[in-house]
Parts: sequence; C-alpha cells; structure tokens
Amino acid sequence: MSSGILLIVGLGNPGAEYELTRHNAGAWFVSALADDANISMRFNPKFQGMHGIASIKGHDCHLLIPTTFMNLSGQSVQALATYYKIPPQSILVAHDELDVPVGTVRLKYDGGHGGHNGLRDIIRHLSTNQFHRLRIGVGHPGTGRDVANYVLAAPKKADREAIDTALRHAEGILPFVMKGEFQKAMHFLHTT
Repeated sequence: MSSGILLIVGLGNPGAEYELTRHNAGAWFVSALADDANISMRFNPKFQGMHGIASIKGHDCHLLIPTTFMNLSGQSVQALATYYKIPPQSILVAHDELDVPVGTVRLKYDGGHGGHNGLRDIIRHLSTNQFHRLRIGVGHPGTGRDVANYVLAAPKKADREAIDTALRHAEGILPFVMKGEFQKAMHFLHTT
C-alpha cells in the first residue's frame, strides 16, 4: 500500500479580486476542508501561504493555499514540503481544470502540466511531476485565446453551484487518499 496524503494544496491567486474566479477552484476546496475541520488557516511567511493542520479521517494533514500568484505556486509548495519532509507522492494539489466539464472532479497522478501555470511551477520546484492532482472541472471557453479571461472570471451562478456540489462530492475520497488507497478514491470519484 502506498503512503497517504500528508499535504493538500489549493491553487488560486491572492486578493479579493480573484477570490471568486474559476482559477481559484483549488483554493475553494482547501478552504472548505479547513471549515469542515473547524481550523483557521494562518498566513505563514516561511511558506508564502495560508497554512493549517487538520485532522481528516483520523490523519493529520497539512492544508496550504499559496499566497503567491498562480505561476509562482511552486515556491510555496516546495517550502512547506521541504520543511516538513513531505515527499511529492504524498502531496495532493487541487486545481481548476479546463479539460474537465463543470461539475466534475477527477483524480490523477503524475503527468504533465497541461498548460496550467500553477502545476508547471510546482513541477519545476519539486523537480518531479509525481504528485497527485484533484482536477476540478471548470469547462472550456471554446478557443485558446479566451482561456486567460475565462479562468480569471467568476463562473455563472449555476456553474458555481455545480462546482461547489462537485467539491463536496470530492470530499468523499478523503477516507481513501489519507490511507493511500488511490484506486478506491478514483473508483469513488469516477463512478458515483
């Protein structure tokens, strides 16, 4: 059995103007986990992010929302992972995903960045792509030239509700990922 998740990272951009944008879907997930665990995440300058430790299904887990901009997320993730000696294989990065439909969440291990600047920087800083990703579907605007404006805009009300419902559903994988049971987690997400 592989080791479980010790760090869950929620990607986004800092500041009130970005808080409700599609690019912050990963941060929404980690904020919801912190709320459910009844913990307050605090800014830690050493990690360049909001950090907390939550007890999730009986396992202590670091929660991190980098406060760097998206394309610098790797600095924050690397700083925390190095400090607490967390291997990349025990990291789950929650992020917005253009290639997954709105209201759908997928679990993935390994692979490239798919043009996602946050993942690109994390791969660069960790010197590996061997970490877990929670791919939160935000849909695609249709053409590549519209992507930047699309991810930096807030979703329509119905889409946001669908994303929030999907994030709640995704919390159902936590009993599995905390124990390293990733096949069971994928089965849960992809079939229910």
